[in-house]
Amino acid sequence: MNKRKPEWTPEGAGAEYASSVVSPQESQSSPYQRQKGRVWDLDTLEEGIKAGNLTHISKAITLVESNSEKHFAAAQELLTRLLPEAGNSIRIGITGVPGVGKSSFIELFGLHLIQQGKKVAVLAIDPSSTLSRGSILGDKTRMEQLSSHKMSFIRPSPSSGVLGGVARKTRESIVICEAAGYDVILIETVGVGQSETTVRSMVDFFLLMQISGAGDELQGIKKGIMELADLIVVNKADGDNIVRAQAAAGEYNNALHYIRHATLNWDTKAMTCSSKTGEGIPQIWQIINEFTQQTGDNGNFQQRRLAQTAQWFEELISEAVLNRFYKDSKVQDRLPELRQRVKEGKLPVAYAVSILLENGNLDKE
Repeated sequence: MNKRKPEWTPEGAGAEYASSVVSPQESQSSPYQRQKGRVWDLDTLEEGIKAGNLTHISKAITLVESNSEKHFAAAQELLTRLLPEAGNSIRIGITGVPGVGKSSFIELFGLHLIQQGKKVAVLAIDPSSTLSRGSILGDKTRMEQLSSHKMSFIRPSPSSGVLGGVARKTRESIVICEAAGYDVILIETVGVGQSETTVRSMVDFFLLMQISGAGDELQGIKKGIMELADLIVVNKADGDNIVRAQAAAGEYNNALHYIRHATLNWDTKAMTCSSKTGEGIPQIWQIINEFTQQTGDNGNFQQRRLAQTAQWFEELISEAVLNRFYKDSKVQDRLPELRQRVKEGKLPVAYAVSILLENGNLDKE
């Protein structure tokens, strides 16, 4: 091993600036040599997850998020092992327009839950760029106190362009967190819109956050988002904004009388809170407890879980069929040509699709 100083070393600098250069022969036996192919030790992962080891939980989520075919079998084997330990949490979806204060609310809410003796996992979905596919993944930075607590686990994941900001593997991540013993799973999504029905399909309780003074207070009605919510929270009800926030909550409560509620036999209502002062946070948790108690007693809680699992099954069938279709060699051969002919207006769209469904056969053309 040779030691030398980089060219940028200050004049007169000592040996502390020296760097080590490892020869190819030495690197082959180095304990720090990068592993060319990752081998997943499922026994170790399973044991670590059940023991609440954060490193193993993170590695398991990385495994299920992988789009590599060689990781699929290992991920499904791990999930099969963990399923008997899953299902014991309360799954809460939290959404709202950008700037409503979701991250600040989740941090304060999560700390309150921990004070109640709960283990809290946060699956925060960050928006991915449509150009670079990159994602900032800054939720752990914004939730500094919560992320450093031993009773919490925060996993920011890119939405990967999925409509509504819901990561494709969020359901599998929920199973992993539940098997690790987390009592409450909080799923923070990018924003609001029709696509938030995806969030509704994987959580027990859906919380919609709003702010006052952002234009039409009832804009959510036009998007249909209020029909998905089990509770509407007008955030930032502090300082000079308290009166406006209370007025906004009143407007939402009036509107809720005229729309169908998201959960059978549960009356959705609106209230105010402040992620700055903590006002309203305990009341929100109390409402969620009342919800789980009431829906548990009348059977709606379990019925929703069963329906969500069935929907998940149907969605994965559609995804698998589509994936297999695009991997078909005949489809791959004909797709570029047909796409171009459609763009040029030389072939009807429906006819081009029918050709692909017939494995690229153009004999009938």
